Parts: sequence; C-alpha cells; structure tokens
Amino acid sequence: MNKENLFAISLFPYLGFLWFMTHSGKTPRLALIGFYVLLVFVAVTIPAGIYAQVHYGKSLANVDWLHGSAEIFLTLSNILVVIGFRQAVIKHKKSEIETN
Repeated sequence: MNKENLFAISLFPYLGFLWFMTHSGKTPRLALIGFYVLLVFVAVTIPAGIYAQVHYGKSLANVDWLHGSAEIFLTLSNILVVIGFRQAVIKHKKSEIETN
C-alpha cells in the first residue's frame, strides 16, 4: 500500500473520531475547533503537494515556502487543541476548589 492510499484511508477513522467528539458534548469547544482545523490542514496540503510536484517536480517537503505555508494550519490546530484542553483543566480545578 502506498502512502497516498494510506493517507486517504486514514481520513475515515479521523472523521469518525470527530463525529464522536462532537456528539459527546464533552470536548472543549476550542479543542474541537482545533481538531477540525486539522481537516483544513489536510485540505490545504493535498493541492499544495500537487502544485509542488507539477510546478517544481519535487515533493511538498522539498519546497520550503509551500511546505511551511501548509504547516501553519497544523501548528494552528495543535495550539487550539492545547489551549482548549488547558482551559478545560483550569475550569475543572477551579470548580473543585469552589465545591470544597
């Protein structure tokens, strides 16, 4: 199995993960937004990879400006997930202190 097929197949479990996280109602909103931004990263990376191959004859990883531009969305996704869960932990700790 090549990496492109594996990449495409991996989207289905991730979409299932998003469905469960969204419908559980327990995921912090900002973290959930971060998980969805990861889909934006995927949506940007695919055409960027095609562009790199067609116009430069190289893989996306070897066209720095294009690769870095796509990676911004991955970085943003990670930041949102971390901040979202951090806020949830702080809120939980604060509610524990108030109940004691």
